[in-house]
Amino acid sequence: MDFKEELKKYQQKINQELEKYIRKQECLEEVLNQSMEYSLMAGGKRLRPILTMVTYLLFKQDLEKCMPYAVAIEMIHNFSLIHDDLPAIDNDDFRHGKPTNHKKFNEATAILAGDGLLNQAYMVMGEDLRNSKIEELPRKVRIIEEFSEAVDRMIAGEYIDTKMEGQKITQEELKYIHENKTGALLKIAVRMGAILAGASEEELKKLTSYAEKIGLSFQIKDDILGEEADEAILGKPVGNDKELEKCTYVSQYGLQGAKSILDKITKEAISELEEFGEKAEFLKQLALYIQNRNK
Repeated sequence: MDFKEELKKYQQKINQELEKYIRKQECLEEVLNQSMEYSLMAGGKRLRPILTMVTYLLFKQDLEKCMPYAVAIEMIHNFSLIHDDLPAIDNDDFRHGKPTNHKKFNEATAILAGDGLLNQAYMVMGEDLRNSKIEELPRKVRIIEEFSEAVDRMIAGEYIDTKMEGQKITQEELKYIHENKTGALLKIAVRMGAILAGASEEELKKLTSYAEKIGLSFQIKDDILGEEADEAILGKPVGNDKELEKCTYVSQYGLQGAKSILDKITKEAISELEEFGEKAEFLKQLALYIQNRNK
């Protein structure tokens, strides 16, 4: 399997799907719609929707059935990025090498664009729910409940992260922040695909453990990149966490310590997939991709 080619294929698939939800009509809120599109289609790795898609494909092949949920989680992710970049939170000027939403438009428009993407995610899932067969409803209602909980946890994690700026925190508090701020969405991305495809509770347990571990590894890697990345590749300034006096895995464990934890967690994540055999090869490679990425 050529991992990079497969990744590109999935990225193109989700980009094509997202295009269907862009609002192009002339209207009084046209600039708001442009602001939403600006962030949603700015690029990025598309890891969350890809996790939903690939996990679904472990069990079923009719991929189109999971696409509304893949779209919804990418909308939520971009809502969170727009708000994270705002002056009151991370105060970032660039993302993906482009001006952040509030720099491209203005702060009020950026706030409302984030709100719009948050709401549109539920509209997408609601439409799918309305068009579903009766026997599909229990699984989909469960997904929407868990999805809502994940968004709640992501917001809580972001709040605690900002609240703790400049303070010394424990290792347990640091892990709690990362498990919620970053890990919650990555976990629900995997769980949505598995639940929608009818995975058993035992299979769901293994996949959830995998997701929790890559969620933590993703944030640890972000902390490492925030310390030593190439700004030109990363697409945003390096050292912002240090400037804001945020507690990170690097500040808590040192650069080498953070890298050691990252390596350990990545290996543990991969081991959770053994029972799925070759079908899970992409997910295994994805864990390594998260560990080794440079942006």
